Amino acid sequence: MTTDQPAPLAAILYTPQDPVENLMLDVAHALAGRGVRLGGVLQHDIGMAIDDPCAMELENLANGERYSLSQELGRGSEACRLDPASLARAAVEIRRAVEAGVQLVCVNKFGAQEALGSGLREEIGLVVAAGIPLLTAVGERFLPEWNEFSGGYGELLPPEREAVLAWCLRICGQ
Repeated sequence: MTTDQPAPLAAILYTPQDPVENLMLDVAHALAGRGVRLGGVLQHDIGMAIDDPCAMELENLANGERYSLSQELGRGSEACRLDPASLARAAVEIRRAVEAGVQLVCVNKFGAQEALGSGLREEIGLVVAAGIPLLTAVGERFLPEWNEFSGGYGELLPPEREAVLAWCLRICGQ
């Protein structure tokens, strides 16, 4: 469903103190409860639940399926724990959401990988180019890379439930 105009794009601008993952999950569940057809992936930080402070899962918003985003690298490892296979799976799920013509795609964040030119960066652009609105989050430390990537297009939202939900409902025509 390619259009001449790029679709609406918003990023929640957050600091390390803001629980942005919980905010995005809360908003997504509120939207789904209103019948908005969602696609994309959102992050669950599960570290405290399994005594692994870096453990993360992704939730596929199309079907609720959750899978690990972090990989076990062994004791003392200082390497990035992001599982490349899980990231590839998330990319496929985002592309499927585009093919399904969902009303809104959520991508957990424009983070370190995206700032470096990889991660889900290509999929974020694909969604907007396909004419589907997209919501993501960007940490303050990656704001320069976000601005370069987005070209100043889109909106920056505060990490506040009502502001984010209002943007989503307006964009989805509700």
